Amino acid sequence: MKDVYIKNKKDLLEFLEYERKLYNIKKKRPPIFCLKENEILWKYNYVLRKAEYYTNTSKKLRGIFLKLRLKRLQNKYFLNIPINTFDKGLKLIHLGPRLVNGKARIGKNCVMHINTCIVAGGRDNGVPTLGDNIVMGVASVVAGNVYIADNIAIGANAFVNKTFSQGDITIAGVPAKKISDYSRKDWNK
Repeated sequence: MKDVYIKNKKDLLEFLEYERKLYNIKKKRPPIFCLKENEILWKYNYVLRKAEYYTNTSKKLRGIFLKLRLKRLQNKYFLNIPINTFDKGLKLIHLGPRLVNGKARIGKNCVMHINTCIVAGGRDNGVPTLGDNIVMGVASVVAGNVYIADNIAIGANAFVNKTFSQGDITIAGVPAKKISDYSRKDWNK
């Protein structure tokens, strides 16, 4: 079994509180009937993190129930994000399709726009590893056994199929290449 991010109740509560603030939600639990886009996305994160917790802590029956709930949300909103792939701070921008390989490892504070993919590829079917503070622009793809360093902004429609070990840059294009020294930090200003 691969490493897991949520190992106990304290980790779960820390993840949920951190991600709730990212979505600018006041209540600790998502509403039963979500009317706003950010509520729906928060509900997805909430169920994802609870499924991770119950699966990782040997509470198998609850884990199975929450995985079924998660699968229902995934099918409804085209969000194919497996458990135990993202560290704390996953933020989804807008409802829309996303595809993530279950073996990929993504660091803290990843922001994913719609139509993004993190998938296996190449000769060895290796999967990507992304560092902390990554922004993935609309319709960007990271494929293969590649490593993306911390604080990288991936431009819209970029296809990343090689490693970028220099952090604090923006990459874009097909295939992706460094286009500027602006980074995720600069996008937040």
